[in-house]
Amino acid sequence: MPDRPIAPQSREEDTALDRALRPVSLAEFPGQERLKENLSILIEASKLRRESLEHVLFYGPPGLGKTSLAHIVANEMGGTLHITAGPIITIPGDLAAILSSLKQGDVLFIDEIHRLSRPVEEILYPAMEDFALDLMIGKGPSARNIRLKLPQFTVVGATTRLALVSAPLRARFGSVYRLDYYEQPVLEQIIRRGARLLNVAIDPDGLAEIARRGRGTPRVALRLLRRVRDYAQVRGDGSIAGPLAAQALSLLDVDPLGLDDLDRRVLKAIVDKFNGGPVGLETIAASISEESDTIMDVVEPYLLQLGFLDRTPRGRLATRRAYEHLGLAYPERPEQPALL
Repeated sequence: MPDRPIAPQSREEDTALDRALRPVSLAEFPGQERLKENLSILIEASKLRRESLEHVLFYGPPGLGKTSLAHIVANEMGGTLHITAGPIITIPGDLAAILSSLKQGDVLFIDEIHRLSRPVEEILYPAMEDFALDLMIGKGPSARNIRLKLPQFTVVGATTRLALVSAPLRARFGSVYRLDYYEQPVLEQIIRRGARLLNVAIDPDGLAEIARRGRGTPRVALRLLRRVRDYAQVRGDGSIAGPLAAQALSLLDVDPLGLDDLDRRVLKAIVDKFNGGPVGLETIAASISEESDTIMDVVEPYLLQLGFLDRTPRGRLATRRAYEHLGLAYPERPEQPALL
């Protein structure tokens, strides 16, 4: 699921900047050092054997670079990247058409792969395992199954919900990698490059201010950079200094930890309406008129990362840190067992 926008923005500008910022090799990809080391070994070994790369699955919160890594895999292996998404492939024939167009060494990137339907997955299994496409021709007694040979290719899957990827599909990926949130120095590096492409001056304090509120996510940090750039052009001299960045981000309702209005509404709903919890996800979503998927995919991972939420068998629970961040007194209560 894509991130919600921080503020109104130009889609064309966002797309152009994202393309310009997208690294073309693992050496240019910032952060995720353990993942990069493992992936580089996998790629180099495949090149030495002159084989197509094993199928790869990336998972983690949105905005951390799963699509960029798919581009890098295709570039490093010298193949053409074909991009699609789970919700787009509605019938098996859609996937069959994509598979039949692939060439030797191509990379098929399937975003939101957990949203593939079961009939579509059934077509994908033999394609990934045997490089074959099974098709049913005709109907009734005259129906027959034919198998078409496919060139060797690589499937790169991406998901924000690894648990929703079916076990048979997950087992067909040779490598599964998790992307984690980025440290502030890495985000500063990404923002500095973005500022250079936007032709906007930014000082170290401005870099640190935006990175601190970037939620550990490059996509969010770059969106904040664009909005601060707008503020600097209208309310300042066009350059971004620390105090100006703080003013701009406060105007956007992004606090010093990167929490925005929706994050705070979720926390306040748990604290004010449900006495700090535990409370179920669907109940939280209904109480603030938001989709539960948005809360689960976009809001909850970062709140868990900050230690503001606990998951218990009975629901979500606001922690002492959440109360302190909201400036509220923490009510003493019995300890809740963690959800394993």
